[in-house]
Amino acid sequence: MKKAVFFDIDGTLIDCLNGLTDITPRVKKAIRELQAKGNYVFIATGRPYAFLNEVILNFGFDGFVFTNGSYVKVGDKCIHKEAMEKEVVKEMVDKFEELGVEYILQGEEYSYIKDDHKALHSYYDTYSISKKYLLGDFELEEVESYKIEMLCKDQKGIDYCTSIEKDRFSCLNNSDGSFELYSKTNSKASGILKVLEFLDIPVENSYAFGDGLNDIEMLSTVGCGIAMGNANDFVKSHAKKVTDTVQNDGVALEIETFIL
Repeated sequence: MKKAVFFDIDGTLIDCLNGLTDITPRVKKAIRELQAKGNYVFIATGRPYAFLNEVILNFGFDGFVFTNGSYVKVGDKCIHKEAMEKEVVKEMVDKFEELGVEYILQGEEYSYIKDDHKALHSYYDTYSISKKYLLGDFELEEVESYKIEMLCKDQKGIDYCTSIEKDRFSCLNNSDGSFELYSKTNSKASGILKVLEFLDIPVENSYAFGDGLNDIEMLSTVGCGIAMGNANDFVKSHAKKVTDTVQNDGVALEIETFIL
């Protein structure tokens, strides 16, 4: 029976903040071996398409769970997408503008960020995100948003972002004044389940690697969730296994000794 393995990006395959901007040769080799044996490998990320670097895009993954499960592709086929309601997005954007909260609207291919959102642009520069698919000139009513990220300059902005309807949205507070907002009906886990159903692969034949708070659901949902050694203890507590750190080829270690 074929297996499906899902990988987070930041802190799992690469570590931009600590200088690891490419997948290491050992990890590449291990993932290729999975594919050579007829298994599927997917990216499961909070990032939109616009935030993927050439390393990830050109690797040859079998598909992508984007924006925490709100946009899912297997090969070139979109099997699920659920954009936020435009009226709700407009209400939030109006409030962001009033409070001076910088924001980016993440779409299918392009993401939309105003040129004068300098602090947010600088924030993404630290993650080596290309400007190729970032548009600064856009009409809000024409944008399909699958996820919104915000950067607050003061406590008023933080208080508003913290207060956004918890019954409708998951709002991840990154504790540095930045937030990630997405529909509560989607997650990396829900996207993974849609992939498994599409490929007719049982959950027990699925694996996931991750290190962040937005990986908890998928680590708990797949057949075997594997936390990175650099994850915090809370994330590790939701995984069945813990591997070494991203810097020490933790993904390759677990593929070689356990999955393969």
